[in-house]
This record gives sequence, C-alpha cells and structure tokens, in this order.
Amino acid sequence: MTRVLVTGGAGFIGSHVVDALLARGDGVRILDVLHPAAHAARPDYLDPAAEFVHGDVRDAATVTAALQDVDHVCHQSAMVGLGTDIGDIADYVAHNDLGTAVLLRELARQRFRGRLVLASSMVVYGEGRYACPKHGIVRPGPRRDDDLAAGRFDPPCPMCGAALEPRIILEDAPTDPRNIYAATKLHQEHLAAAFGRETGVPVTALRYHNVYGPRMPRDTPYAGVASIFASALAAGRTPRVFEDGGQLRDFVHVRDVARANVLALTSPAAIAGTFNVASGTPRTIGAIAAALHAASSTGAPAPVTTGDYRLGDVRHVFASTQLAAERLGFRARENFDAGIAEFAAATLRAPL
Repeated sequence: MTRVLVTGGAGFIGSHVVDALLARGDGVRILDVLHPAAHAARPDYLDPAAEFVHGDVRDAATVTAALQDVDHVCHQSAMVGLGTDIGDIADYVAHNDLGTAVLLRELARQRFRGRLVLASSMVVYGEGRYACPKHGIVRPGPRRDDDLAAGRFDPPCPMCGAALEPRIILEDAPTDPRNIYAATKLHQEHLAAAFGRETGVPVTALRYHNVYGPRMPRDTPYAGVASIFASALAAGRTPRVFEDGGQLRDFVHVRDVARANVLALTSPAAIAGTFNVASGTPRTIGAIAAALHAASSTGAPAPVTTGDYRLGDVRHVFASTQLAAERLGFRARENFDAGIAEFAAATLRAPL
C-alpha cells in the first residue's frame, strides 16, 4: 500500500486530496497546523481512516516524525489569498516559504526518494497573456492606481497604448508575481525545483486556477472570490463585485484539482514539471457572482458591481490545459452548473 503525507490535509483542497487517495486504498497521513485564519477547530469532514498529526510544517521535529514511512509527499500547506495588507508579509513568507524550506530540508536529510507534488497557483503569472493588434504578444506592466480609480481596468499595450485582447496562458509564460502571496508561491516553486535538481526527486508543481467547491472557509480575506460571494449570499448580504465584473478567470472544481494531485502522485512513471490545473473555460467574475446568486436559496439581493479595486489584483488570466492533458492525463470532469449549485448549498467552513 502506498503511503502519502499530505501537508495542509485538513484544508479546503488538501482534504479533498486526502479523500481521493483514501478512495483508491492508499494510506494517508495529514500534517496540519489548523491555522485560525482557516479553522475554528478540527473539521468534522476529516476521514478517520487518515492519520492526523496536528503540527506546524515549519517545525523540523514535527516534519521529521510526519515523514516516517511515507512513499510520497503532497505539499498543500500554505496561507492563501491576498490577505489584507502589507502587514501580512511576514506570515505569508513564514508559512509558505520557510515552511516549504523546512519540509525540503528534512526530505533531503532523510534521503527521500519518492515523489513531491507541490500546490502552486496561477498567481505566479501576474497578468495573463495579451495581444496588441499592432505589436502582437506583449506584456503589460502593473496596473496603475490612477487608471483603476478612473475605471480604466484593462491594461493597455505598453508600446502604443492600444486596447489588448486577452489570450490563453501556457506554462512557459514568464512569471510576474504582483502581490505578496504570488511572490511566495513562486518562491515555493523555485525552492522545490532546486531541491529536485540536487536530490533527483521528481517534483510536480500544479498551478491551480480559481478553485471552488465544498469546504471553503467563509468570511475571511484569505479565501477566494467564490467563497467571498458565497459567504455574502449565505448571510443575506449583497455580493460585491469589484471593478466592472469583466475580469476573466478559470474556475475549476476542487474535486478536479484533487484528481490532478492523485494523477501526479500515482501515475505509473513520475511526471516532473509544472502544469496548469484548470477547467479550460474562462468566465468573468461577474458571471460567477450571478451564477452563485441564481443557485442560492437564501433570498439575498443580487450582486452589485462596485468599481472598487485592489492594486495587487490582475485583470485577466486563464489557462491552457493542453500540457496537463498530454502528460498527466488530466482533464476537468465536473459539470460547472452542478458544481455551482452544490457549492451554493454547501456549508462553508468557519475560521476562528
């Protein structure tokens, strides 16, 4: 029987990875600190068939013990979301970068020879891929506060100022993290890649796009936009859509994301590399808010578009799924309408 350590296995995505592995008959050990930004208590959805270790991935002794007799490691542990402000910087770096560094050091010390799957994110791309009618593919610079305040949300061509057409982004696109969370996720990728080169351990980095589904935390700035909308609806509040609601993203169901992890952990041969994990169908943020409202039975008011913005946000980013399909055999399966209906009816997890 294969045994897998899932760091962050009590969380939103990690717990679904745990369930998918257990359904295969694999042995699972969870290491999770139960951070108060995400957990009020140990969640009741955790399958008792998985061994649970309450501990911090930044603590070497805890990690060493958790690694005993495991074949593979699935590293989901991280602080997620944009947070609130620059005051979060030390916490993000400590949990995401230092935590990953401690895990990698202990894997090296134990001469680990299994597979390492890393939860990364589409935020490492910054803005997505754009084409100018005159200059072809271009890379717009960071959006400016005065443009956003004036309602000019779409980035212009950096060479001629023309309107740009958003295009699908591939894994070989240049990375350009534009907020603290994004910077830490890219650093995790770099640390894991260096570890893989030095040890020969195959490392698979999965760049999740906008994940939604049951078990998301509610009422926290560290949650994703789908959870923020669902939290508002559950409380009878009006969901507030930033900018003009036209931001394009790819929303992928958490069970699809869990399946991508299982494929990376259990394929007949190890598949190292970096892969987008997405549905392949971009949707606007406004459309997601409207779909959740339509599926909700709370009687909350319809979403409103506010024109508000966050400087660390990007305008459009959506993914090519071709590489994941070719090499991992991953294609999203979950039906969007059914997934949104399920999510709208789900009880969101309470943070402390």
